[in-house]
Amino acid sequence: MAEAGFESLEQCLEKHLPLAELQEVKRILYGKETRKLDLPGVALEAASRGDFELQGYAFEAATEQQRKPRTVRVGLVQNRTPLPADTPVVKQVAALHRRMEAVVEVAATCGVNIICFQEAWTMPFAFCTREKLPWTEFAESAEDGPTTKFCQELARKHEMVVVSPILERDAAHGDVLWNTAVVVASSGAVLGKTRKNHIPRVGDFNESTYYMEGNLGHPVFQTQFGRIAVNICYGRHHPLNWLMYSINGAEIIFNPSATIGALSESLWPIEARNAAIANHCFTCAINRVGQEHFPNEFTSGDGKKAHRDFGYFYGSSYVAAPDGSRTPGLSRTRDGLLVAELDLNLCRQVNDVWGFKMTGRYEMYARELAEAVKPDYTPKIVKE
Repeated sequence: MAEAGFESLEQCLEKHLPLAELQEVKRILYGKETRKLDLPGVALEAASRGDFELQGYAFEAATEQQRKPRTVRVGLVQNRTPLPADTPVVKQVAALHRRMEAVVEVAATCGVNIICFQEAWTMPFAFCTREKLPWTEFAESAEDGPTTKFCQELARKHEMVVVSPILERDAAHGDVLWNTAVVVASSGAVLGKTRKNHIPRVGDFNESTYYMEGNLGHPVFQTQFGRIAVNICYGRHHPLNWLMYSINGAEIIFNPSATIGALSESLWPIEARNAAIANHCFTCAINRVGQEHFPNEFTSGDGKKAHRDFGYFYGSSYVAAPDGSRTPGLSRTRDGLLVAELDLNLCRQVNDVWGFKMTGRYEMYARELAEAVKPDYTPKIVKE
């Protein structure tokens, strides 16, 4: 299928456009050009052996007199599930742990300080099926489950913050399931967790069969390398969700996702980038790749034939900056690691130029939204 075989927008542009036109197109598409990082040869060789793409770019800020550069390197990981969905649960999780261990080794060689995996990274994205077993068996404790312990080992070994989105089993509250991201500090301590605030009910994305909207609000985590937040997947469609992480002080907002081409690919390059601009912060959009086939057929409730797969997850992970610039995306078809060097000083510098935080009428919005959610609300429409 063309959807699966089309490698990337960047590759297509570079293949068909003369250099001068290519530079203009990239300026319009991506804003200020990001500097390509000179990544270690040993890392590039390891990525080649491991069959995953490795790219690196840097965002730069102006030199200030009273603040030193606040440079941090983030790593975004996109991958396919290495084993078929009908493989025993323990084997699937173990294979994904091994895969991430190899990718994180390369990230460490590249100087990554904070790494984020894709949504529900330890399992196939089986929520389309609406079956309980075996998919609920992938759920783990966020505090001391095997995946969190695995990430703690990675964090301690590499002195790296690890953001690990998992299916959480909340034993303290009646074994409730949540779509959760665990944040492990560079010391190896569990810094905290955040939960997916918005649950889709779109086509095959019937995720409320498994978990409901998160109840932890919009926490921001102070790490050794900066303040981070995690806006899980469908939350990227909700501008106020990004806003609240920013209001709470996030300098980098990760968006681990699982989304398919037919549904959302035209939205993908816009939403996280727009959020970076609107909220004076860096955003990191992460999507898985490949196609996952399930043992039993399921339907979308749209009159179409029953099927055993979602379609293709299109990868294309990227980082966007508060000035509107962004990196090229990773491949649409291959596993990949994107390394981005950020100067967090850019957040305040852009804020000082555009002043969205200063000119935002938050008190007006809050007052009008408080009225709008009341059952007897009447929209303020002026008529002749």
